[in-house]
Amino acid sequence: MKHQTQIELTRAVFHHLANGTTDRAAEIYQNPVAHYTSAERLVREKTELFLGRPLMMALTCQLREPGAFITCDGAGVPVLLTRGEDGVVRAFLNVCRHRGARVAMGCGVNHNRFQCPYHGWTYDSAGYLVAVPDKHSFEGVDRSEHRLVSLPAVERNGLIWVHATPSGTDVDSMSIDIDRTLAGLGTELQAFNIDTFHHHTSRQLRQKMNWKLVVDTFLEPYHFGILHRHSIAPIFFNNLCLFQAFGPHLRVIYPRRSIEALRDRPETEWDLVHHSAMVYVLFPNTVFVVQADHFEVWRIFPVEDKVDETVIFLDFFVPEPATSQSAIDHWDRNLELVTGVVSDEDFPTGEGIQFGFLSGAQSHVTYGRNEPALAHFENTVTVSLEQ
Repeated sequence: MKHQTQIELTRAVFHHLANGTTDRAAEIYQNPVAHYTSAERLVREKTELFLGRPLMMALTCQLREPGAFITCDGAGVPVLLTRGEDGVVRAFLNVCRHRGARVAMGCGVNHNRFQCPYHGWTYDSAGYLVAVPDKHSFEGVDRSEHRLVSLPAVERNGLIWVHATPSGTDVDSMSIDIDRTLAGLGTELQAFNIDTFHHHTSRQLRQKMNWKLVVDTFLEPYHFGILHRHSIAPIFFNNLCLFQAFGPHLRVIYPRRSIEALRDRPETEWDLVHHSAMVYVLFPNTVFVVQADHFEVWRIFPVEDKVDETVIFLDFFVPEPATSQSAIDHWDRNLELVTGVVSDEDFPTGEGIQFGFLSGAQSHVTYGRNEPALAHFENTVTVSLEQ
């Protein structure tokens, strides 16, 4: 984030503290409970939001070297991401063109060939079919027509975006209009130098709640003083946030109480990043959390056709590789603090909400004007499905 932006936002924090206010939405927003319980709506969400638009699927530092690869099934189709020998990141359906088996599992490095574990058909990092065992039995099969199916992918500002639906055109003509996709957020993300960070570790979580409830968890501080009174409430101000929308995406900032120390410093020394948690939602399903000395990426997906089940891929990134045991222990403790608060406090509450929806006690949930990020996110989902 540019320093001038940090100064302006810090001024806004001090204004709210002086007046006992927070950023507010224009009006109260009511969201139907059916949006969290309807199986029919989930089908539309998966089609329109997860397959119908680009998703942030990885960071540059996870595919730093040629031969690195990552697989992901969250969008509802098997995806393979790899950096080729030419340095270009490409995405494919992770499906062998012989009998449909996966050609890669998990993640790895130094992998310029992908061999199907079923019969050994082998593809290079550009997706071309380069080897077929007993090739004489497949005479007449055009290898160029049996390459891995390419998906549109683009790398920008340290982030890698993939549209998990083939375009139906030649790979060289497929593209994602990333500037349009980011809706003005690209410049702000670029200032964080995301591509210089290093992947520390990953976690996978599975929760009995709708995927949108998981995203909702990160979008308001109204609950800090109650739900988190023994954990992070002493660190952050309760019910105080700064909100800004960037098209379908959003940024919400939670100032730390330590920001008070900046009052006696000249504005040229103000550093909001180190005195807040900055939460970005890269619509529809990625929560990007910038902390003082690291950041977390939460990628959130519905599980198959289960409206009340979600899988979450959490990746933890640090400024320098943890090469000593003390460094590893330091970042592991940070990760445990993050996951402890969310997993032990937020997610059990969310699962209780999901279960409570089945009671019929209410037809809708109500977001106050002090919860602008919630209203923006949920309204954007609804509007996207109506277009």
